[in-house]
Amino acid sequence: MTSNVLAYAYAQPSVVRASARGPVLGLETSGGLTPAGPVARPRFYSGFLTRPQVAAAGLLAVADVAAARYYRPELARLRDPVVTAQGDRLRFESFSGCGGVYARLDVLGEGLDGGEIRHGTTNVDINNPLRDALTRIGGDDPMHLRVGPEEMAVTTVDGAVVEKKVPLPERWLRGFAETQVSSAGFDLRAELGAAETVRFVRGLPRTARPGSGPQWLVPAGRGLRPTSRPVPGAVCLPGPWRLGPLTRVLRHATGMRLYGPPVGPGSPPPPGAWEVTLPGMRLTLVLSPGVSRGFSGEGGVLDALAGDEAAGDAELIAVLLAWEPRIDPDGLAAQSGLPRERVRAALTRLGTAGRVGYDTAEAAYFHRELPYDAQRAERHNPRLVAARALVGEGAVALRTGPGASDGPVAAVRSGDRTHLVRLAPDLRALSCTCAWWTDHHGQRGPCKHALATRIAHVRDSAPLEPR
Repeated sequence: MTSNVLAYAYAQPSVVRASARGPVLGLETSGGLTPAGPVARPRFYSGFLTRPQVAAAGLLAVADVAAARYYRPELARLRDPVVTAQGDRLRFESFSGCGGVYARLDVLGEGLDGGEIRHGTTNVDINNPLRDALTRIGGDDPMHLRVGPEEMAVTTVDGAVVEKKVPLPERWLRGFAETQVSSAGFDLRAELGAAETVRFVRGLPRTARPGSGPQWLVPAGRGLRPTSRPVPGAVCLPGPWRLGPLTRVLRHATGMRLYGPPVGPGSPPPPGAWEVTLPGMRLTLVLSPGVSRGFSGEGGVLDALAGDEAAGDAELIAVLLAWEPRIDPDGLAAQSGLPRERVRAALTRLGTAGRVGYDTAEAAYFHRELPYDAQRAERHNPRLVAARALVGEGAVALRTGPGASDGPVAAVRSGDRTHLVRLAPDLRALSCTCAWWTDHHGQRGPCKHALATRIAHVRDSAPLEPR
């Protein structure tokens, strides 16, 4: 697994401290991106939390996920969460070390009071002393929140800084991309009240149970009923103990919403989103289809990465983004002159670089710029790299001409074997004779042979440049 080292540099540790105006939660930032470009330690907000206990519990839940590995827990973990300021809200995001759980706390406008919310994305320092302090926050009095250094001069003064160096696997970067692709296909499946939410979450196992498979749940009255198999309207819960961080916020929960893709008899386990509604905030966990399956291997972004058209469209759409909390595809289509379908493909492409996320509660994309070179996730995607190598070697022999109504067919030479690939007219993979396709039937994205066929077909169908 390819991995790099990410260095965080903070002016000082994040702390909760007393002041003449009351307690202050100071979250230190490192290496952020803003509308003005990169900033060493950006300042995004200085104002008040209207419900400090709720915010503290939500931040702890996000930090719990960042510090967790639900698969092979003996390996390295702990990365600092990402914060995005979007003018009307703050979003705190993290991924588990295994890449199978994504967490996001949205602190909405009603959860904040006073102060300007700026725009940009960066990491925030969540250290063990801060976690201890957050657990001790009590009372309902407003608390001052500062995201960024107290004095902007700190960003230009040389001096002691708090440094952390952590491994940043490529699969963790790809997980951000795959999560937004998966979430964009979710619909609201069930909604619980406060009492039912507490009852459901407290009834979940706290640790892994050997041999336990995914659970299926369907709405029943005010709650949820387990079912032994997937049926229309059901939601999958693979590895239920991975919802453990939600216990942090149960005492403040006003309800829960469950999101997932359409399923039916015979459907394989899909990912799903579990959102707890809170006063002025939302906490969402997105679970991969299996405890041993990180989002990085799902392959939902590969079709968008394989085409050159989406790359050009993404460059155009990127210019029109401005850290909006809700991206309007129709508005972008009107501004860019592109059809709505190409705008959505461009947003998927931007998601592979971590530049857009997806909010299931609002069924809308949002803009952020991750504070690291997320383009590595594209350059080092194993299937995409292998597919481009096959095309470069001349291993793809198309058997139907460009524009055939039944879609392209190709023989792809890979090692000492040749595989037959069929694509639909829209270039989505229909089948391949390789072992990957036999095992997954397209449920985890196209295989490298299907990707190579798509790339070769698009290349051969491109009009010749005028002399």
